[in-house]
Amino acid sequence: MTTTKEQLLIAIESTPEPILAQILDYLEYLKTKPTRFAIQSRTVSIPDGEPILRGSKAKDLLKFAGTWQGEDFEECLQLVYDTRSPAEF
Repeated sequence: MTTTKEQLLIAIESTPEPILAQILDYLEYLKTKPTRFAIQSRTVSIPDGEPILRGSKAKDLLKFAGTWQGEDFEECLQLVYDTRSPAEF
């Protein structure tokens, strides 16, 4: 019986380079993303009846309007348009 690592090494041998690059990117992502344990350990308990966000309203966000810093606003905005999925209601 072969291990998962051995199966991966066999599969790698017959995989084209462009796909290997994508696999490597995904592997690096998986190694750096927070684990379920890390996410749970940061969870803050909120007593029953306590509002999660107190005093937060849409108008509170207006203080941030026009405060983008950097030269990549258009590029970031285009990325949002390119990668968002259609909303379903």
